[in-house]
Amino acid sequence: MKNFFFAFCFLFVLPVLGFGQKQLTIEDASGMNRHLFPSGLRNLQWIGSGERFSYTLNNFVLSRHITSTMTDTLFTLPDINVILQSSGFDTLTRMPAFSWESETAFFFSFRNSVYQVNTSTGSAKKLNSYPENAENIDYYKNGSLLAYTLENNLFVAHAGKQLQVTADDDPGIVNGQSVHRSEFGINKGTFWSPSGEYLAYYRKDETMVTDYPLVNIDSRIATGENIKYPMAGMTSEEVTLVVFRPEDSSYVTLNTGLPAEQYLTSITWSPDNQFIYVGILNRGQDHLKLNKYSAKTGGLVHTLFEEKHDKYVEPLFPLYFPYTDSSHFIWLSQRDGFQHMYLYNARGQLTRQLTEGPWVVTRYLGTDSENNIAYFLSTRNSPLNEDIFSVEIATGKIQSLSLNTGTHNPVIHPEGRYFLDIYSDTLTSREFAVIDNRGKVLQVIHRGDDPLKGYNKCRIRIFNLHAEDGTELYARMIYPPGFNPKKKYPVIVYVYGGPHAQLVTNSWLGGAGLFLYYMAQQGYLIFTLDNRGTANRGLNFEQAIFRNLGKVEALDQMTGVNYLRGLPYVEPERIGLNGWSYGGFMTIYLMLKEPETFRAGVCGGPVTDWKYYEVMYGERYMDTPEENPEGYAESSLLTHASELKGELLIIHGTSDPVVVWQHSLALMKKFIEEGVIADYFVYPGHGHGVGGRDRVHLNRKIEKFFKDHL
Repeated sequence: MKNFFFAFCFLFVLPVLGFGQKQLTIEDASGMNRHLFPSGLRNLQWIGSGERFSYTLNNFVLSRHITSTMTDTLFTLPDINVILQSSGFDTLTRMPAFSWESETAFFFSFRNSVYQVNTSTGSAKKLNSYPENAENIDYYKNGSLLAYTLENNLFVAHAGKQLQVTADDDPGIVNGQSVHRSEFGINKGTFWSPSGEYLAYYRKDETMVTDYPLVNIDSRIATGENIKYPMAGMTSEEVTLVVFRPEDSSYVTLNTGLPAEQYLTSITWSPDNQFIYVGILNRGQDHLKLNKYSAKTGGLVHTLFEEKHDKYVEPLFPLYFPYTDSSHFIWLSQRDGFQHMYLYNARGQLTRQLTEGPWVVTRYLGTDSENNIAYFLSTRNSPLNEDIFSVEIATGKIQSLSLNTGTHNPVIHPEGRYFLDIYSDTLTSREFAVIDNRGKVLQVIHRGDDPLKGYNKCRIRIFNLHAEDGTELYARMIYPPGFNPKKKYPVIVYVYGGPHAQLVTNSWLGGAGLFLYYMAQQGYLIFTLDNRGTANRGLNFEQAIFRNLGKVEALDQMTGVNYLRGLPYVEPERIGLNGWSYGGFMTIYLMLKEPETFRAGVCGGPVTDWKYYEVMYGERYMDTPEENPEGYAESSLLTHASELKGELLIIHGTSDPVVVWQHSLALMKKFIEEGVIADYFVYPGHGHGVGGRDRVHLNRKIEKFFKDHL
């Protein structure tokens, strides 16, 4: 039945409860009530390569066999504390997150040390330790080796010793941390080889990058705290990749060549520890070389292949080796217009394209090498879903493994035979199940209740519209409780609109946060549309915004707004906008471009001029200001500042390192020059977002502004 609904792109979620029940509070809507989060299983994982799995419930570690619903208690917190105490170590106050090393031994971190506990022998030992102020901790397998950083330098804890890998005094030299502002799928700066013999790490030289001042007002005399922030078209960082050998403290630097301003991505070790694969992407981001380097010498072995595109190439994943050797690897690419899997041999020759079609592979999961099958998540069933699939490596035959279509986050068995599947859809808050490699559900481990049970729940609807060029767009509507189609309602359009984000999904609450439901309970219709430029719809859909950010996105958002204005229950003179970051940019852009349409808008952390944004993201979608002056001028909100007519509130964190404070200040300065009135509010000390208890204040501010002006 779910597939039937999605085939027609039309889904209703009816309210479970009627009138007279609890309303969400602003604290509920701001993440302060953990009881409203979907329930789950903590530390769910496979025990070795067998057919048992474990999870933590309170201070008990429980296990089951894949075919049995009988639950065994493996050990409790008191059991572990007895073992720790008898071995001369401090006891724990709660069960820690841990990882299985074997079927009877596991390791965990506690108070800056790594411990191993063996439940069969009843013994514990300390494997390693690290300083209290260590950051970017990266464990090798059981924690007997680990890398960490102190300020800008890299260290390795090895055989009870603390090895200082780098000793750079200049704060502009950064070792062992994420580079390229965490674009290109980069989320860390160290990479252990499969055997632990080597550690590869990023070395970033940003001494040539402009200092950007953030203001700290905590002292009596405010101080400036500089960050390195390379703006589009300006000098960028220079990154190299170094290989360190803890056994003898030797190292080599990979010969990644010139020019120095390039991007090093997709870092992958070969299974035999002998080679490192690196994606070398030029600064223009339109030419990628996948190179193979010797781990011993740092020399280039050869270039396996190249990818080019007249707009951009965006590598986001490492290589995946489906077998235990280096004979073949899987590469994810958008080269045919959709992100798919390609099988290569060790020489870089394409063996076959494993997946193809007008849908996206969102994640590679692993391989059953015995049966020559690879597993992945994709949008093949619907752009709203992330479902599990298998593909026969030899034939390309694809099979769906998701009986329930929706959003899946599986934990694959070490041998690829089973999955611990974590699932949700608009009707299911969260469900944990064991499935086999054919998609058969062996058992449901846990089915979460509706955390909003007892609350006056809103109805949601997911449906599709069509852009001016016929492109299908997905939208979501949240209705106030007790919605009456004979009445008229104001609408808040919640928008993001930029790359790498998808707001409308077949997941719990339709992908919306509780604050949107809270606002619906205040009597607003809440509308969201994923325009061209957003994620998981293919390259043409994404690249429609290239070199002129805002234009196509606004056209698609207006398709949604025109639909709203045609509904009999929408009050067309009371349409507002709300968004943050790229959504903040879109909120202001729409209010300036469509001044007669929107009565009020609230935005946070908005990009106001793309020349103030960082190199990696900004140049991918806009090229440089010198290469694309017309696009930068047209997409700048400062260019159109005089057109504002509706009521606008701009919010910014004063210490925002992502969309720096200068963006909104520059726009406010322009508003003043043009005699335009806008409201402005800052959150001192906050970065690119407002969290913690201050989130309640932020949401109160947004609610009040809409009540006053919409």
